[in-house]
Amino acid sequence: MTELSDNEPITSLLRDFAAGNKAALDRLIPLLYPELRRLARGYMRNQRPAHTLQPTALVHEAYARLVKQNQQNFNSRAHFMGVAAHIMRQILIDHARARNAEKRGGEVAKMPLDEVTDIAAERPSAMIAIDDALRELERNDPLKAQLVEMRFFGGMTAEDSAEVLKINAGQVRRQLRVGQAWLQRTLDRTAEPERKT
Repeated sequence: MTELSDNEPITSLLRDFAAGNKAALDRLIPLLYPELRRLARGYMRNQRPAHTLQPTALVHEAYARLVKQNQQNFNSRAHFMGVAAHIMRQILIDHARARNAEKRGGEVAKMPLDEVTDIAAERPSAMIAIDDALRELERNDPLKAQLVEMRFFGGMTAEDSAEVLKINAGQVRRQLRVGQAWLQRTLDRTAEPERKT
């Protein structure tokens, strides 16, 4: 994630939005729009060419969901971007689940987590498997799940995540390594029965 300074207008708008002022989000989005577009382009880069969502549409749908949700107390720009990344991932998962329901199937081959997150966009079943595994990790260890999501789906650095979660970057790296290993084992276990059939 590109390092962006937390200047006072953005911080004030984040506080206003957290206090219930929905109009603050309307003023905030244009200031953060270039960063949101970069994030959306990152998500969309591996989507199939005929995907119904384009980066601009993904940003707009994320905006619509942000407006609808309960106010959050965003403590920084990085925190806001982390929430936006989570919402964008959920939008793509919803689309993948709908597409997978139409196709009824698709296999998830055993592969490294880095590749899974790239291929997941093309193959709805892989994206759904990742989401299911992340949800399981979240039930077992919410911090590790959040760190995996921030890194692989939000493109956040250890320092960005440390700032948002108010822990040190060394702890972020350690927890992330364990979370990644757990997630990889879970994805491998999920893929093995499908490969045998």
